[in-house]
Amino acid sequence: MTVLIPRIRTLGVRLSEEEYSAIEMFAMKSGARSLSDVARTAICDFVRRSMQENNMVFAIGKHAAQVKNLDQKLEKLTAEIALLKAQRHQD
Repeated sequence: MTVLIPRIRTLGVRLSEEEYSAIEMFAMKSGARSLSDVARTAICDFVRRSMQENNMVFAIGKHAAQVKNLDQKLEKLTAEIALLKAQRHQD
């Protein structure tokens, strides 16, 4: 089978016998071509999810700041309306 993306970098990981056996069993049950494919997929999925979570946290923070800004403006408008009502009642 031809590899579409040549892979030239390696990453070494030490595993216990139990960890290795569990990954080996998973690879066989899932039909993976190799333990390297299982490890690569797991690492890439982990990194992708982490990046998505970081992007989501950033977006939530940005939206929270916008909501806080709108809340402050709303409070200011509410105070101005109350002031205008009070002035109208005095006249």
